Amino acid sequence: MVKSLKAEMALLSTIRGPADVKALAPEQLPALAQEIRERLVAVTAKNGGHIGPNLGVVELSIALHRVFGTPRDKFVFDVAHQGYVHKLLTGRNGADFDGIRTTGGLSGFLNREESLHDVFGAGHAGTALSAAVGLANARDRLAEDSHVVAVIGDAALTCGVTMEALNNAAKSTKRLVIVLNDNEWSIDRNVGAVADILSRLIVTRPYNNSQQGLKRLLGKTRAGTKFLDFGRSFKRHVKNWFTRGSSVFEQYGVRYIGPMDGHDLGALERYLNFCKDSMGPILLHIRTEKGRGLGAALKNPEKFHGTGAFDPETGDSLASGAPGAPKAWQDVFGSLLVREAKADRRVVGITAAMPSGTGLNQLKKELPGQYHDVGIAEEHAALFAAGIAARDLRPVCAIYSTFMQRAYDMVIHDVCLQRLPVTFCMDRAGVSPSDGPTHHGLFDIAYLRCIPNVTLMQPKDEDELSDMLHTALQSGAPMFIRYPRGAAAGKAIKPQAALIPLGKAEVLRAGADIQLWALGSMVPDALQLAEKLTAQTGLSVGVVNARFAKPIDASLLAEQAKAAKLIVTLEDGAVTGGFGTGVLESLAEYGVNTPVVRLGWPDRFVGHATDVKTLRAANGLSPDQMLATVKAALK
Repeated sequence: MVKSLKAEMALLSTIRGPADVKALAPEQLPALAQEIRERLVAVTAKNGGHIGPNLGVVELSIALHRVFGTPRDKFVFDVAHQGYVHKLLTGRNGADFDGIRTTGGLSGFLNREESLHDVFGAGHAGTALSAAVGLANARDRLAEDSHVVAVIGDAALTCGVTMEALNNAAKSTKRLVIVLNDNEWSIDRNVGAVADILSRLIVTRPYNNSQQGLKRLLGKTRAGTKFLDFGRSFKRHVKNWFTRGSSVFEQYGVRYIGPMDGHDLGALERYLNFCKDSMGPILLHIRTEKGRGLGAALKNPEKFHGTGAFDPETGDSLASGAPGAPKAWQDVFGSLLVREAKADRRVVGITAAMPSGTGLNQLKKELPGQYHDVGIAEEHAALFAAGIAARDLRPVCAIYSTFMQRAYDMVIHDVCLQRLPVTFCMDRAGVSPSDGPTHHGLFDIAYLRCIPNVTLMQPKDEDELSDMLHTALQSGAPMFIRYPRGAAAGKAIKPQAALIPLGKAEVLRAGADIQLWALGSMVPDALQLAEKLTAQTGLSVGVVNARFAKPIDASLLAEQAKAAKLIVTLEDGAVTGGFGTGVLESLAEYGVNTPVVRLGWPDRFVGHATDVKTLRAANGLSPDQMLATVKAALK
């Protein structure tokens, strides 16, 4: 396929919207599918993106737009990182698609503000079915004659919210089409009972043929009517004998059809037309290949689920760092966890379907007996960890900051209320530039600071992360550690971790007139800012590595604030309710009214861009902008 990447997209270039897809002759569709795959590879090789999921749904997306008609009909894609093909078929080809996931370009997910064809946006798994049931219910209430289609992956069935939606679907709507795109993968290979059920459905496919054979037999028999009741009963028995698991959906009142080849365009159209004419919720189970059409993606589906720029010929990453460059934060964390787990058998690592993204793949490889992947189920991961901690073990739950939001009730009700020794390590704290607002980890400081029994830390470098993880595991209390996406600081890690006094900050630079209190990844910015402020104002500027967003080192803060002209806080999180707000609250309790300037992300949803530098400049957080803000406050 790669050899024709630069070929003219003769068919794809004619597609201005779904009507053009419908107008194509069936024999033209394989060529269109080929051109779409070439387009996907060409653009994601340059920009990065979710190439594997999109290559797997090319035929499905074409068939959906030939059978249904958006925006009148509503498509809801779970997670929506398989929505690139949908974008290409709904008028967003050309320069718009060339810039996907970059500054000023298309979002990497469906976005209601981007197109009328995107009825519902999402970046977290498991939301599609509930949203689709709601859309279908609204359609029924409004007496509209349209269709709602939910496209969910098999991994979505590991999300509790999907099962909640399944429980209500038949009672909430008269008509709903659910397409179950089964490729055996979420980001890593799927785990758990749901994956086993779907596997049984696949290996027992003869049921589908037996059902059609029974219909033909009864149709040809003169006494067919007489045997109709027997036929219905026999059909149920045959179905249960062959598939067993299919009745799981039908016991929820959702009719099940499949499994079928999700790359057979003709069959897809026939099956989707059948589903379109059906009353009540109906689920079409299709089998697809994640990464189809790109050999490297087929060989390594986990890497190509979401990747940076790559060589389309070899699949090799183009974003490799220079020799000796610092490791990514998650990889540093993963190696540190292995060290702690080897030293203490009570330590257990838990991931919600993201072993490589969180660094827990290292624990999986070296100590599989102390590793758990619970699937895309962050709520269960947190509560599962609480159960383990209740027996005085030391679970470490590694979850992206943006996904920790899903486990918030468990953090409060099950972990912190009972003061259980669960350590939550929150990767991607800060911005995830290309992914955008659904994946930025900007809110964890604000939503955790208000919970009793919480200790929230952020390291400035790898060695401090080592000390924080060790301290958390030794504390016997709920602990939270946040760290950003990308390369760490490059600091050497000492052989033996040390305990950090809880709630104690670290003075990095002495000063008297201005005190800069920085958290984690903002410490280097604070040190640079201090140099510039001293050079330009002649004032004495101090820098404090806060280390703790909660509890704040209140005694040191109050002591410094009483003598200073200005306190400045720097955080890689939402400024509203964040670390700077905690500093203000602490000073108020001490009766100190020294002015405070809070530098952090503003009170709005931050968009996507090519890199962190661009996002910071767009939100007042470039070095020059921060300097100007502080100098203005001095006046």
